Amino acid sequence: AEMPDKLLERADEILKELSEKTENIVKMHDNLIMSMATMVESRDNSTGGHIKRTSDVVKLLIDEILQDKSEDALKLSPEFCHNLIKAAPMHDLGKIAVDDAVLRKPGRFTAEEFEIMKTHAKEGARIVHEILKETDDKAFHVLAENVAHYHHERCDGSGYPEGLKGDAIPLEARIMAVADVYDALVSKRVYKEAMSFEKADAIMM
Repeated sequence: AEMPDKLLERADEILKELSEKTENIVKMHDNLIMSMATMVESRDNSTGGHIKRTSDVVKLLIDEILQDKSEDALKLSPEFCHNLIKAAPMHDLGKIAVDDAVLRKPGRFTAEEFEIMKTHAKEGARIVHEILKETDDKAFHVLAENVAHYHHERCDGSGYPEGLKGDAIPLEARIMAVADVYDALVSKRVYKEAMSFEKADAIMM
């Protein structure tokens, strides 16, 4: 009778060790992604603190959506919320492929430079795809790729890179876009002053 008990105890220990190792690998993966995002941000002379601020706004938006009890409220699953908060810092990874001369330009972009800058959305989706291609978490993979790819789309179809309209834009990218545009408006940039909340709110509405 003693032997099976010892075996069960050992099995429990092994499972605990495996669980801790898996947790450590996930933490390491998350830290690597965060480090990459921070490195990309440090190259961009106009967006210091952008990752932290947009991630905070994404959390605020999710909280507001979850509190909405009206009939037409968006229904967000706990998995969706968790994945979007985790994916938010990855939205601009594609900027790693944008030339320094454009990314660090101390003024407004020319039309040609803006076209180069716009490539970061599609490139970001490609990079996120590469980073996450071995993951078992397919839902997170798809969501993170969508966030990178479509966070500059606009509901009227005037966004980029695909010119998607309305509900054709994945919900995760629409939420990210609100956070991204809000931060761009209320932050000082090399080509503009910071805007008041009221003015930013009016523009976004």
